[in-house]
Amino acid sequence: MAGPVHYELYIRKTAPAPWTLTMATEERKHAVDTAEEILRDKRAVAVRVTKETLDPDTMEFASSTILTRGAPEPQKKRLVADDDKSSNCMGPQDLYAPHARELIGRVLEDWLMRQGATAFELLHRPDLVERLEASGVELQHALQKVAIPESQNTGQPAHELIRHYQKLVEGAMERVVTAGRKGTFPDLANRSLADVAQKLAGASDRAFVMGGVVAGALVDLRGARPRLDRLMDLADRAPADGAPRAMVMVAIEQILCELLAARTSLAEILGPALDQGGSLAAVVRMVAPREIEMLIVHDPRMALLMPSVDGPAARLGKRLEGGEFPLLAASLARMVLRELMGPRRLRPTDAPGEIDILRTLALSLTATAGRLLTLEEVQTAFTERSKSLVTADFVQAYVVPCDTVLCEAEQLTRLCENVTGNSNKRSAARWLAACVTSLRFESEMRINTQTPARKLQILAALTRSVKASALSENDTEQILAAIGNVGGVIEAEAKLTATLARAPAPVPQKLTALLRLAAGETAPQGPVSERAKAEAIKLFRAPEARAELSAAPETIAPLKGLMKAAGLAA
Repeated sequence: MAGPVHYELYIRKTAPAPWTLTMATEERKHAVDTAEEILRDKRAVAVRVTKETLDPDTMEFASSTILTRGAPEPQKKRLVADDDKSSNCMGPQDLYAPHARELIGRVLEDWLMRQGATAFELLHRPDLVERLEASGVELQHALQKVAIPESQNTGQPAHELIRHYQKLVEGAMERVVTAGRKGTFPDLANRSLADVAQKLAGASDRAFVMGGVVAGALVDLRGARPRLDRLMDLADRAPADGAPRAMVMVAIEQILCELLAARTSLAEILGPALDQGGSLAAVVRMVAPREIEMLIVHDPRMALLMPSVDGPAARLGKRLEGGEFPLLAASLARMVLRELMGPRRLRPTDAPGEIDILRTLALSLTATAGRLLTLEEVQTAFTERSKSLVTADFVQAYVVPCDTVLCEAEQLTRLCENVTGNSNKRSAARWLAACVTSLRFESEMRINTQTPARKLQILAALTRSVKASALSENDTEQILAAIGNVGGVIEAEAKLTATLARAPAPVPQKLTALLRLAAGETAPQGPVSERAKAEAIKLFRAPEARAELSAAPETIAPLKGLMKAAGLAA
């Protein structure tokens, strides 16, 4: 059983002031009314009423808040725990870790871009270190970009963090410059890379030295394409196997990961003429050339949408196909997923083309699922991308080239087929339903200069496309009913089924035409199929028709399949 209960009223006279107890009472209403009155009279900026229940066993009060009004309590600065007093990086060697290099690449992005280098090269090239040290302001700004957010997150003083990172960076820079002066990094002009790797095997600083050797081979090059070509040359000259080969390939792979992570570098390597969608398709072809070639053999149309990969990119693709540089392959595959889930259009000036390239990417990435990415990751990315395909802006741009409402309906049906995700399917279905239920759709189909039979065939084809779009049952029924009603209006005006039933033609020929209408092959299901079915039944029951069919039993067998499709007993 709960013990005695009372209510306590606390107030804060100013925003930064602490809560102070003003009143304690056993009447809840009195405590709440007093709190509201204090706040109304502006005697405090905030009030709080708590319910205090005494536990008879422990004789302690359990507190619960029942009212809080006024200015929110200011967030208190988190106290620095003992574990937080140390920085993420404690020594110069910590700057070489992947996450540290990624941070260096972000805070020095503009400077590195101007130098045509990566963070890995900065950590291994004395010439780059000397240029950065001479710039002064670039380095200071980079330290602030690192220290201030960390200070806000941990509560450590910003100036202490800046001093810590300043000392850390100075030590790392001194290490690289000293190594350059002492000739620690062998020059490949007079020595082979394989020989250097063999002699470094077993050395304690072999990773640092080999990084300097590989980075030094890029000193005289500007531009991503020639740098990638040089890295492929180094890979060709690497030792055949064992630890020396791994030492070389790891250093090359780390530079490749940073080089290809930059959007400008990727555009230069793959071709500046490619748009976003073409660039992503080229990356997929470079990462998974075997799977893409198999898809092209199966569907030659993909060759028109998948950009060709040549030069250094093709050389890299061959190595990725052989299983080399697995971290780079995974990094590029995930970059494609990030871009697909991002807001950038794949084909900014060509909405129908965006559907084409998105479908191509979906097939390509699904073919690589299990090796680079999981199928769930691919599906999630395309579901997220599909959200941008059902927005009003995209749909408007998508149907702008259409001259007729029938063209719009066909394009929207294609949109329904290519989006993924239940909510995106529903959104696309709403666009299509609004199109086929509009008065404009019915009016244009009625005044169309084509024959009634041709109009019904077009609507039947549209119906089959809607069924293949994998929409929800409710949406499919609504859209098919609207198309069927339009077909019914066209058939009623032309009296097509009645004309067929009374045409001076052989009975098997008339039955075939009526049953194809009833089965939905040459007309949309709905009023037209029902009328055709009724006329076919009448014709079957006519004595002269039965006599004609009995006289030519070979004509009955082809009709049985149509009768089954039309829902008639054979």
